[in-house]
Order: sequence, then structure tokens, then C-alpha cells
Amino acid sequence: MLFDSRARTINRLLIVEDEPLVAFDTEHGLSEAGYEIVATVDRVEDALRVIEQEELDLVLADVALSEDGNGIEVAKEASRKGVAVLFVTALCPIEAQQFAVGCLAKPYRPRDLLVALEAIEAQRQGKRMRRLPEGLSLYGSCDEGQN
Repeated sequence: MLFDSRARTINRLLIVEDEPLVAFDTEHGLSEAGYEIVATVDRVEDALRVIEQEELDLVLADVALSEDGNGIEVAKEASRKGVAVLFVTALCPIEAQQFAVGCLAKPYRPRDLLVALEAIEAQRQGKRMRRLPEGLSLYGSCDEGQN
């Protein structure tokens, strides 16, 4: 890992994912890497409640949610509260860029998600990673689609 847990600013995460196996794998992998998963939800309503009630460092959100809306709604609220969002989705809509720090395209390997979080950490610290995982686009000060 690029940063140890003392230097990390991303610790508390919300996972918004409606595919149970993807949600489980994501939660398990991030927990094993030392991240605190505040909640894993599959509905916009539940995500908005968590964003309102909890201190979060990052929201991982799928864009296409099957139940009651989409991840862009979640990202808008998180952005309003000052919480960063990384979309994890098959296709990241252009209009979503204004509400997120980046997008990691599905399918992705578990290691790619960890490296994506490291890249967001680096971006926050004004640093730049030499190589981003395939399928990751960062918005803002990092070059999008840098590989």
C-alpha cells in the first residue's frame, strides 16, 4: 500500500451497491485492507440516511441502482455534505463528473479498487501516482484516464 493507516485520510466508507456479491466482495476486501465500512446499502434512501447521520471520508457508489434511484442522487447529497464519491460502475455518465472525484469501471479486480483509493489519497496530498489501474478516471487535478 502506498500510504500507511496513520497517513490515510480515507478511513470511513459507505458502499452503495445493489449487486449482493459485488457488495460483499467490496466490503470484505476493504475491511481486510484496514478501511472501516460504516454501512453497505443497496437503496438511495438508505444511502442518504447514512450520509446525513455519519461522518464519512468517501462514498463508493454504483450509478445504476435497481430499487429507488441512482448513484448520481447519492453523489449529489454526498457532495453537498463535503464527502468525496468514487463511482464504481460499468459506464460513468459525463454529468456525474461534477459530483465525484473519479470513476472505476466495472468489472475491476479487488487490487484495482485499493489502488484507486491510494490514487485518491495521493491526489488529496497533491501527489501523483505513476500508474493508475485500468478503468480508473480521476477528475480534478489528476489526469483523467492516466495509465
